Amino acid sequence: MNSFSIQSFGCRVNQAEAFRWSDVFQKQGLTHTKDVNQSDLVVVNTCTLTHRADRDVRSFIRKVSRENPQAKILVTGCYAQRKKETLKRNPRVWEVLSNQEKENLAEKVLFEAHSYPSGSFYPYRSRALVKIQDGCDFRCTFCIIPSVRGKSVSGGKERILSQIKEYVRQGFREVVLTGVHICLYGLDSEPQSSLMELLEEIEAVDGLGWIRLSSLDPRFLNPSLLDHITSSQIICPHFHLSLQNGSDQILKWMGRNIKVSRYQEVLHRLFQSSPRASLGADIMVGFPGETEDDFEKTRLFLQQSPLSYFHVFPYSPRPWTKASSWDYVEDKLKTERARKLRALSRKKRDHFYKKFLGETLPAVVIKKGKGGAQLLTPNYLRVNVPWCPAEEKEEVKVKINRTENGRVQGQVVD
Repeated sequence: MNSFSIQSFGCRVNQAEAFRWSDVFQKQGLTHTKDVNQSDLVVVNTCTLTHRADRDVRSFIRKVSRENPQAKILVTGCYAQRKKETLKRNPRVWEVLSNQEKENLAEKVLFEAHSYPSGSFYPYRSRALVKIQDGCDFRCTFCIIPSVRGKSVSGGKERILSQIKEYVRQGFREVVLTGVHICLYGLDSEPQSSLMELLEEIEAVDGLGWIRLSSLDPRFLNPSLLDHITSSQIICPHFHLSLQNGSDQILKWMGRNIKVSRYQEVLHRLFQSSPRASLGADIMVGFPGETEDDFEKTRLFLQQSPLSYFHVFPYSPRPWTKASSWDYVEDKLKTERARKLRALSRKKRDHFYKKFLGETLPAVVIKKGKGGAQLLTPNYLRVNVPWCPAEEKEEVKVKINRTENGRVQGQVVD
């Protein structure tokens, strides 16, 4: 076994884990390939957040089994946590590791590997992802994650800083901090710490270009943290919030313990402090009991908000959650509500993009191909350019020339 590929489903936490495994494997001589059909080992880091996530995982495993029958398939992550015994009965699956066991995944793989150090290195992503926290202490009535990932656990500060310094040495210009609930960082530590304390130490790392934060919980965005992330010179002006809904009644049934007025307060402060920042949100439609009036409250809240975009998810009942036993909203109605909000999101996103026409912005090269390259600005504009002299993960300057149908076109400038 001397080549590997990793297929990561779901959240950025999974992507950060995959990023780390890829780094360790390659340092020990394994060869990374994107083509699962050419891999000796296929690591599948799974998600179980929705029915669709479960289905996609099963479909992928069947596909690999059919098209690359010689490969060793290692399955881990949240679906593996929930369906471990079922997966172990699959003769094509070499190993199944729970979320707790995945800490030893790299060690297990390397024990089986027949590799030798080589000079080649292929980064798993063009931006470095670092997991700073895992698990969640809350029990939202729709969410299975606490059941499969456990309580909140913060990563060690020294380990996090060491990883970031290593990625900076490797030439990465942007580091994405991920976790199931990064705002809980440090609260379980002894002595207790905080996300802001960690950010201050990361910002002092020499050579680091940008820090991007993954999803933030507005319940934990106190004034001092809000002021810090909006005034920092290297924290990307891109803030994605876990909102879920715009109806107080639905938020109560979800167990979110927050009012829409608090959402409005946080969003207003972010917009006032950082008016050029991209503001995003997760929004769920069709939660059990959601009436047309509840949906209209959400739609109006989103329309009037300074949000630049939102990811819309129809409610999907999950085992081991309270809401799974409640009366469902019809699928047809969920689909229609999701369609309306996605159309609104596209409209707001296009309006946000147009603000930057004619401007020159810094950007990281995230993908290169024969037809040009795709760049990502700190405030989350994905810019397509016909030509780019820099390599993936490097930083360039890009002039925004055109925005049309959700696409941004530009050119690299000196």
